[in-house]
This record gives sequence, structure tokens and C-alpha cells, in this order.
Amino acid sequence: MNILVTGGAGFVGSHLVDALVGGGHQVRVLDNLDPQVHGTEQRLPSYFNPSAELQIGDVRNRDHVAKALEDMEVVFHLAAAVGVGQSMYEIERYVDVNVRGTANLLDVLVNKKLGVRKVIVASSMSVYGEGAYMCGKCGNRDAGMRSEEQLKGREWEMMCERCGGEMKEEATGEKKTLEPTSVYAATKRSQEELVLTVGLAYGIKAVALRYFNIYGPRQALSNPYTGVCAIFSTRITNGHAPMIYEDGRQTRDFIHVGDIVRANMLAMEEEGMNFGVFNVGTGKPTSIADLAQLLIELYGADVGLEIEDKFRTGDIRHCYADIRKIQRFGFGPMVEFREGMRELVDWGKGERAQDRVAEAQEELRRKGLVK
Repeated sequence: MNILVTGGAGFVGSHLVDALVGGGHQVRVLDNLDPQVHGTEQRLPSYFNPSAELQIGDVRNRDHVAKALEDMEVVFHLAAAVGVGQSMYEIERYVDVNVRGTANLLDVLVNKKLGVRKVIVASSMSVYGEGAYMCGKCGNRDAGMRSEEQLKGREWEMMCERCGGEMKEEATGEKKTLEPTSVYAATKRSQEELVLTVGLAYGIKAVALRYFNIYGPRQALSNPYTGVCAIFSTRITNGHAPMIYEDGRQTRDFIHVGDIVRANMLAMEEEGMNFGVFNVGTGKPTSIADLAQLLIELYGADVGLEIEDKFRTGDIRHCYADIRKIQRFGFGPMVEFREGMRELVDWGKGERAQDRVAEAQEELRRKGLVK
């Protein structure tokens, strides 16, 4: 098939391109080589698959999108501005890239009557806000959000609004109410809703995949707004302690990029997934402190942990995936966490990463987003 991958020169996109090319598909990539990801010189990364066609362009540009969509049958829409903290003060850019870029793609699709039959959009677990919880005392599952008063008191866990007891996190399923706590999260919700709405209206098969926390080779280590695994790797390889908010016991669901690629391939091939929304995670929570300790161990570094005992506006406490829905179509994570992290570390040891994390954190403080 003829397949377009927007953002196909990036972390997830490049791995997906490799899998598609390996599967015998004709692959085209539309990517603007964003300086925050690819460096100020905007060089095409060495890992970019030479068998794929590259068109340098922006999803917000109608002409670029129209040219990229010519003769395509399937679109993987991965192009996006990524970064929870940064999105809270670069609001216009995040909405412009993520929401207007998606709207532009869909507008061209339906008005030029192109031959695209399916669109798979990359969404995010961030659309949920806090994950799912249950109170063991009264059975309450209405967790809400932690108040600023609670966070200023350094009481980090979710408390039950009915009885005041501490709530226990549960796996988060696709039916949970969406409560984005950042501009980035709000734009990801808009992306998936736009794709599914337009797809249903025009008979274009659509699937939204809610990625949990992705790690693996090719992450932009010098980008201080990328995933936590890459941020910690950058700190460690530069001889600095990983910076951790709250007490480090908050949990996330870390999934290897290879498993993310397998989920995308499944979404393309499995007709039963059409017009659905699916979590893509492992179903296993890992604390941020445990993640940092594992990376320090695997790098063999002589650094500790810098636990801030502060909180960042928009951060959540716990969220890990209920993956039963996508499992019904044969998906299951294949990369064991420690081995996947070892692969990330082996790759990271060969990279030169500029540590701009402290600079990024200071910007958040100046904006009043760290307290």
C-alpha cells in the first residue's frame, strides 16, 4: 500500500517507517524537521530509512499536505508538538501545530476527495488527566483532581472526597472521563476527536491510539520537553542527578517504542478496530523514582536522585493502562521493561546529549508552574 507518515522522521515515526518499509509498503514521510527535535541545523537523522520518500513540509501548510497526500491509501498522523510543561506557556504554538495541523490534514482529505481509506492518529494517555482510582473504605471511584491546597501541603496521594481516605490507583480504561490537565493533553483530545468525527462522517476508517509513556532508541535526548526516560538519560550521561517532582512515588506505564509500532501496524490491518479508541501500554505501573534508579544502574553512573519535593501544575499522580480492549485484537507488549531500558541505555551511551533540563525547569518556575 501507499502510506503517509506525518512526523515520520521523529522518534516513533521513524520506527514505524522502518516497519512499514520492511512490510513491503511504499512509504512517504511529511516532516518539518523541527529544530527542538532535530537540532538547529535541522539535519535529517542518520537513522532515517533511505527507502522512504521524504517531503519536508508542515502539516499546517495546505499545499504541503495536499502534495504529501497524493496517491496515498493510509495515513499515520504522528506529527505534533510534544511537551506537557512547555505547552502551558507556548499555548498558541501547541494548539496551532496539533489542532490546526490536524484540521488542515482532514480538510484537504475531504475537500480534495483523495483516495485515503484509513487514518490512524497518535493520541496520548494525557487525555485522561488523573488515572482511575478506588477508595477501599467506601468504594468511591470519583477521584477528581488533587487541589492546589493539598499539593502545597505536600500531600501527594489522591484522597477520597467522600470519606477522606487515601484512594488506590487502578488500571485506566478507555471509558474513563477525559479530564486533560495541560494544553498538550487538550490538543491530543481534540486531535483524536477530529479524526474520528470526520472519519465517521465521510466513511474514512479512523483509529485513535492513546500512547502511554514511550521509551526506546532515537528519542531526542537534547530536547528537555520530551519523555521522562530521555530526560533522565540526558541528566545521567552528563553526570547530573535526575530531577524528580513530588516524592518520586508517582507512577506511569512505560512502553517500548517497538510495541507502539506493533500496535500501529495492528490498527492498520485489523478492520475490527475501525472507529475505535485504544490504550497502548503494558498495564504495569512503575514509579518515577524506580525508573530513575534503574537508569542510573544501567548507565553505571555515580549520581543520586534530586527529589524536588515540589509540584508542577498539570502533573498527575498515577496513570497506567487497562489494555484489555486492544488485547482482544491480539496485541500484547513483547518488550520486557528492564531489557527495553537496557536497549535505550546502550543506544544513549553512543549519543551526545546537551543537558538543557535545568534551563527548562527554570522557565517553568518563572512562569509560576512549579510550586
